[in-house]
This record gives sequence, structure tokens and C-alpha cells, in this order.
Amino acid sequence: GLAMAAKAATSKVTTLAKKESEDLVDALNRMHDEAAETERRCTELGGLFEGKKTAILEEARETKDKASAMLEIYLDDDADALDGFEFLTMAEASEVGHWEVLEALAEKAARAEVTELVDWALPIQRRHLETVRSASTTLAASEDPDGKS
Repeated sequence: GLAMAAKAATSKVTTLAKKESEDLVDALNRMHDEAAETERRCTELGGLFEGKKTAILEEARETKDKASAMLEIYLDDDADALDGFEFLTMAEASEVGHWEVLEALAEKAARAEVTELVDWALPIQRRHLETVRSASTTLAASEDPDGKS
């Protein structure tokens, strides 16, 4: 669900970042593509849990809907690129936390296929978090805190 929401969030922030930097847009496009791949892999894995596929996908859609609602509230019509990257920082931190919890659960349940997915996704999520944190601080450093620009 978070990967589904990440696709929408990166698309929205890409629109805001186009005014700032092509490098930021490139990073967001890469994050969007990786979120799509994460969604695909998670959906595929969820289908392997006999009798639980529908419940897993329903939970994912509910998570996506909640995250999308937060996105709409946080990034209103007055939002700029910095607002967008601040939102992504919160979202990516949430995703890293989610994957770390899943890692612990997968180890306890001895689910090798879930551990394999976590081993693939967690480094990507950590990189995403560092990317948006760095972009946020770079954008903030270019702001005039007194509004005199």
C-alpha cells in the first residue's frame, strides 16, 4: 500500500520540483519507478499466501487511500518543492520503518520469500529516505527564511 501511495506522491512532488532542478526530477522519477517495481513484487508475493491474497490486497488499498489523503492535506495548492520533499521525508521514513518491522516478522516466521523481498526493498527505501532528506535540506538552504527574496 505504501508503494502504491509512493507512486502518487512522487508524481505530485515531481510537478513541484520541475521549477527547481532537473536532478531532483530525475531522482523522483527513479523513486517512482522503484515504487512501481516494489508494488509489483509485493503484489506477486501477496498472491502466494493461500487464502489471504484478497485480504492482503484490500489492506494495501486501504493503506494507499490513507496515505493519499495525507498527501492531499499536506500538499495543498500553495505547496512548493520544499513542502513536497518534507512530505516525502515523512513518507519514506514510514516506509523504512515498515520494511524494518516486516524484516523482523519475516525472520520470526521463517518466511524466506518475505526475507528475500525485504533484503531487496529495504536498501532501496533507505536510499529513498536519504535522497529526500538531502533534497529537503538543500532546498531549505536556498530559501530566504525572512522572506526577503
